[in-house]
Amino acid sequence: MSTVGESTRRLMAATEKSSGKLRKATTSRGATIAAFIIAAVWTIPTFGLFVSSFRQADDIKTTGWWTALSNPSFTLDNYVQAFASGDSLPLSKAFLNSLVITIPAAIVPILIASLAAYAFAWINFKGRNTLFVLIFALQIVPIQMALVPLLQLFSDGVKIGGLYILPGLGVNGLDGAYAKVWIAHTIFALPLAIFMLHNFISEIPDEVIEAARVDGAGHGKIFSKIVLPLSMPAIASFGIFQFLWVWNDLLVATVFTSGGELPITKALQDLSGTYGQSWELLTAGAFISMIIPLAVFFALQRFFVRGLLAGATKG
Repeated sequence: MSTVGESTRRLMAATEKSSGKLRKATTSRGATIAAFIIAAVWTIPTFGLFVSSFRQADDIKTTGWWTALSNPSFTLDNYVQAFASGDSLPLSKAFLNSLVITIPAAIVPILIASLAAYAFAWINFKGRNTLFVLIFALQIVPIQMALVPLLQLFSDGVKIGGLYILPGLGVNGLDGAYAKVWIAHTIFALPLAIFMLHNFISEIPDEVIEAARVDGAGHGKIFSKIVLPLSMPAIASFGIFQFLWVWNDLLVATVFTSGGELPITKALQDLSGTYGQSWELLTAGAFISMIIPLAVFFALQRFFVRGLLAGATKG
C-alpha cells in the first residue's frame, strides 16, 4: 500500500469528518424553518409557472393560475406550439444549440483552470504571485468592454510577422460560430475559475504532495491521481455556476452567434410575440428551458455542498 494512497484516504476521511461536524453545528430548528420559507418562496412562483404552462391561452389572460386548482382545465397545446414556433429558430433547435454551446463552455474553462490552479499552488516559478494577482484582477473587467476587441480578434485573427497565430473565424459567416462563443465564455470564466480552484487546491496538506513526490510521482501523476479527486467538490461548485451562467446568457451568445446557431434564451425572447400577446407560449418555453439547469444542479448538489463545507473547514 503506497504512502500516497494512505495519505489521500486519511485526508478525505478527515475532510468528511470535519464536514459532518460543521453540518451538525450549523443545523438548528431556526435554520430549518428559514430554509423551508426560502424554499416555499422560490417554489410557489415556479409551481405557478408550471401550472400556467398547461392552461388555455384565454384562461391565462383572464384568471390567475391558482384558479386551475379548483377548476382544472389543462392542455399540451402551449408546449406543442412553443416547440414548433419560429421559422429560422424553433425552440427545439435553440434547445439543442444551448446544449452545444453550454457543455463545452463549461468543461473547457474547468480543465484549463484546474491545471493553472495547480501550477499556481504547487509549482514554484518566477513571477507566480504577480501573475496570479493579474489574473484575479481580470475579474473586474466588464464583459461589455471585451466584446469589441474579441470581435476584432475573431474577425482578423492574430498575425505576427506574416504568420497567423490565430486565424480569423469569420464573424459574419457560419464557420466557427460555436467556436467563437466557446472561446468567449472560456475567456470570461477563467479568472474566477482559477481563483476559486486555486484557493481549494492550495489547502491540500503539504504532507500529501510530499508523500507523492517521495514515491516518485511527477506533476502529472500528482495532479491526476491526488489533486483532481480531492478537488471534485470545488470543480463541481464552479461547474454549476458556469453551466447556469452560460445556459442563461443572452448577450455573449447573440454577439458571437447568429441565425440558426442562437441559444434558447433568444428563442424565449421571440416567443412572447412583438407586443407580448403570446406570453402563454412563454410559460411553456420558460419551463422547458429550466429542465436542464435543474437537472444539472440536483445531479451535482452533493458535490456542491461538500465544496462549500470543505472550504469552510480550514484550519
